[in-house]
Amino acid sequence: MSGHVFHPGHQQLHGVTVVVDAASRTYIGRFDRVEDGKLQLLNVAVHDAATSAREEFLRRSRTFGVRVDVKHLAIAEAEVSGITPLADLPA
Repeated sequence: MSGHVFHPGHQQLHGVTVVVDAASRTYIGRFDRVEDGKLQLLNVAVHDAATSAREEFLRRSRTFGVRVDVKHLAIAEAEVSGITPLADLPA
């Protein structure tokens, strides 16, 4: 999938469901864009470490789909430590 852009004129990950590791949480959502220093995600699931292990959250989301907690979320780029397409994670 390298080099393929779903929507010309947008960033490479536009429209792709991604896992975002941030300073305090893990998010899964559809990448929209980076604008004004913030990563914009749509239809986002938010991992709460108090209720489940991160690996279980990722496995469930990959197997059964993303359970949307928030329709739109902006995350400061400075808080993001990694972005990975959900499809690239092991099953």
